Amino acid sequence: MASTKARVLIVDDDSDVLFAVKMLLKTEAQEVVTEKNPENLLSLLSRQSFDAIFLDMNFKSTLGTGNEGLYWLSRILERDKEATVIMITAHGEISTAVRSLKAGATDFIVKPWHNEKFLETLHAALQQKARKASPSSSAPKRSASLAAEAILGNSEPMQELLHNIEKVAPTEANVLLLGENGTGKELVAKALHQRSFRANKPFVTADLAAMSEGIFESELFGHKRGSFTDAKEDRVGRFEAASTGTLFLDEIGNISLPQQAKLLTALQNRQVIPVGSNVPVPVNIRLISATNAPLYELAATGQFRKDLIYRINTVEITLPPLRERGDDVLLLAKHFAGLYAARNHKPTPEFEPATFKKLKQHSWPGNIRELQHAVERAIILAEGNVLRPQDFLFSAMEMPRPAPGLLLPDYTTGPLQLQEVEKNTILRVIERHNGNITKAAKELGITRTALYRRLEKHDL
Repeated sequence: MASTKARVLIVDDDSDVLFAVKMLLKTEAQEVVTEKNPENLLSLLSRQSFDAIFLDMNFKSTLGTGNEGLYWLSRILERDKEATVIMITAHGEISTAVRSLKAGATDFIVKPWHNEKFLETLHAALQQKARKASPSSSAPKRSASLAAEAILGNSEPMQELLHNIEKVAPTEANVLLLGENGTGKELVAKALHQRSFRANKPFVTADLAAMSEGIFESELFGHKRGSFTDAKEDRVGRFEAASTGTLFLDEIGNISLPQQAKLLTALQNRQVIPVGSNVPVPVNIRLISATNAPLYELAATGQFRKDLIYRINTVEITLPPLRERGDDVLLLAKHFAGLYAARNHKPTPEFEPATFKKLKQHSWPGNIRELQHAVERAIILAEGNVLRPQDFLFSAMEMPRPAPGLLLPDYTTGPLQLQEVEKNTILRVIERHNGNITKAAKELGITRTALYRRLEKHDL
């Protein structure tokens, strides 16, 4: 980071932290002021203004709340809502640090940190402050619409997702995206990149599920000519290609323990060693990872490293399944209809009301990807310019499967309403788990909130 004329305030009750940061910023900032007692903070701010404030999350103060950082953040923002505040936190307080972003903090830094990471965080925060002060700046505009990238949704789960994207994107935090297949994790990763201060730098994707043990290191870290049989020339790996930008590791839950160890080493050391070389190559990436695998369950059984989880999920974002997004199904169907009609040189179709009803009643186990394919197929095969229920035939591949051991009704004995099937299924699963809603929701493949909604719907 180049030296800056910024005035920086560090508030922490640890003298060693104050001394270390002051030494680090001695040649980087115009002035560095340190303060051990947060009770003096407001008085200090009344006498002097600062370009950036580093604020610890916890102090040995009389408040005793464990969330003192949130309290003092609110007091700072009451005085100056445009203040640039960077929270200092530990791994065990990350969830509270994420809350601080929603409360108005600019970013947070996790202890212990690498000095380079600390300087990058300060530099990014100062850039954001300068961009706010200069709307004509060439930095990416926050006003850009997420809808332009087809991250569409008016439902409550989607509004929360969009809010989290806007808050997390301008930070340097590593992000872990969780969610079922087809929920749009790569689209969210791109949105995070495009709203970050690395937006004009590379966005590199690596599908880890497609990498065998034999090519994993070569693909991610690169290789030197002659390092193995087919290595006819030097090759830059995905880490180095993404340096100064964002690296998106998709399907991270699918990699083996040896691969996890190699990935962890690269992330900890912030450098990679190409296959066939002994010379480390420094890399500067913002990491976004995604998986539909139950990482915490895998970690509990020793199939996924806990220390790697800590590295990749500074902030965790869960994408909602389509079945929990209500009328968003119709919004997305209209969007895809316009898209595929134009692509196939057809007029944008209308939807019969019965068609919308059918789409909303479907459970969409394949999520947005299934809806996208269903609309494209309907556009191509429809007879006229109106999409009817019969134009949407759902693939057997995407039909929901009964949970293991689940006894479904015998349809051969006569007609049975779908609502009754759902009600009976829910009752059987809850009974099997002795009323445990969490376990029942997991077996049914839905969230606890969704299960409670169905219980209310069926008056159970």
